[in-house]
Amino acid sequence: MKILHLPIKKHWFDMIKSGEKKEEYREIKDYWENRFFVKTSRGYIDSNSFFGQIIKIVNNDPVFKQFDIVRFKNGYHPNDPVMDVEFNGFEIREGTPEWGAVKGEEYFVIKLGEILEKL
Repeated sequence: MKILHLPIKKHWFDMIKSGEKKEEYREIKDYWENRFFVKTSRGYIDSNSFFGQIIKIVNNDPVFKQFDIVRFKNGYHPNDPVMDVEFNGFEIREGTPEWGAVKGEEYFVIKLGEILEKL
């Protein structure tokens, strides 16, 4: 099972837990690109690729990694709350301001499904 581990603030953790928030956002930055895109040594640098990195391109689109679940952790300590949520893919687009996005800014959008387990 492939798990995407993400720390998250309590406010957003609670909104996901209640079923109100259906997606999580991460800024389009090198750090997240390295975690979310499939890299390839045989790929090529595409002028549309992020940060000029060598990433796998299919039909002019970057290929995202696939995960089974997103494991959200509210904090960094061993006993902090954890929640597993179904992973429904990535998109690159504007997010919802009520869910933490800045209006007019694009993000890596992590689409969420059902809550699987609250630990």
